[in-house]
Amino acid sequence: MRSLDELKAVLGDDTKDMRLNLGNVLDNGDLEPTERWAVALASAYFLRDAELVEALKAAGAAYLTPEAVADARASAAIMGMNTVYYRFRHMIGKPSYSQRQAGLRMGRMARPATSKGLFELCSMGCAVLAGCEMCVKSHEQSLLNEGYSEDRVHQAVRIAAVIHGFLVATAAETPATVA
Repeated sequence: MRSLDELKAVLGDDTKDMRLNLGNVLDNGDLEPTERWAVALASAYFLRDAELVEALKAAGAAYLTPEAVADARASAAIMGMNTVYYRFRHMIGKPSYSQRQAGLRMGRMARPATSKGLFELCSMGCAVLAGCEMCVKSHEQSLLNEGYSEDRVHQAVRIAAVIHGFLVATAAETPATVA
């Protein structure tokens, strides 16, 4: 597996903005370093890129506790389920579906290994990546209820967007391997 610096190095001049954006959102902003790295990691888990997951875990080791890594992974998994289910309910728009119980276990959301706020930030990143309006609105409200400012919510969304753009750019620059 390549390191984060090695992944950044594959980007050419036409996609160098993604390299610069990645460094910027991970190193700066309104979120604490652990929050920034956890949102990035949850986004990479959600986008199912094992190489970027491992590179982020290694590069962010100073900020990513085992609990933060576990919550990033758990939020990505739960949001992988929720964004499909709730996007369906929203898209169909029939009251009959909205009245049915989801019946989906999400206990980790209520009892994260880190904090409700960190878990919600990770979930927000995943919700934005999935484009689930219902989930985005729900997690934004949860974050505001946890005391996060709109600026901090915005930062989480920026991180998820940059992770997505970075993966698109590296996929375009990395030759496919044949097994």
